[in-house]
Parts: sequence; C-alpha cells; structure tokens
Amino acid sequence: MRRFFAGLTAAAFVLALGAPAFAKTETVKGQIIDESCYKMDKSNVGKDHKMPKGDTADCAVACAKAGRPMALLTEDGKVYEITGGLAADKNAKIVPHVAHTVEITGDVSEKDGKMTIAADSLKMISR
Repeated sequence: MRRFFAGLTAAAFVLALGAPAFAKTETVKGQIIDESCYKMDKSNVGKDHKMPKGDTADCAVACAKAGRPMALLTEDGKVYEITGGLAADKNAKIVPHVAHTVEITGDVSEKDGKMTIAADSLKMISR
C-alpha cells in the first residue's frame, strides 16, 4: 500500500512539473521587441533604444544576437516572452525580424503573471 501511495505521489509531482505541457495553442500578432530594454523604458520598441548612457543604435538586434529574451508586444499592450525553437541558438530565427510585426502560433502559458509563447516559426506581417 505504501508503494502505491508513493507511486501516486510521484506521478502527481511529475504532472505538476509538466503543467506548461498543457499550454493552450494560440496565434498571437505583435511586434518583436527586446524584453529587457522594454521593461526599462516602454518607448524601446524599435531597433534603436534610449539607454541611461545615451541612445544606442541597433540595441535590440545586438541583444537578440547575444541571446537576451525577446518578446512579442501586442497592440493591446500584452507582452509574451518568445521561447522554444524561435529562441534557440541565441534567437537565430528572431534576429532578422526584430522590430517587425509578426504572427506566431504556439503554446501560450502563464506563470506568475508572465506570459510566454513557445513556437518554432513565425509569419511576417510587416516591417
């Protein structure tokens, strides 16, 4: 009986850790932004950013190439951190689309108020 409960407890623990696996598949449209710089200054949505030491040209592209978290900013102000295959290899698939409006279909999940979208590809909407 103890083994049964131990097994049941272990199974429940594994399911709890796998909660993101139950994410909802959605299509989200928005602009690709550098999440960190956007948090510092909400006007940092293009490639060039306002930084404490002055304006920085192509800041978002440099941050993406360095593997920093990139996000999708929707028209209604929601921010989804991009994960999965799109974020692999230091954002290799994202870099050419920084500051562009795209559509991403992937698994959307929320943890502690932070939204993420895990996907392997995107659809270009506009530059």
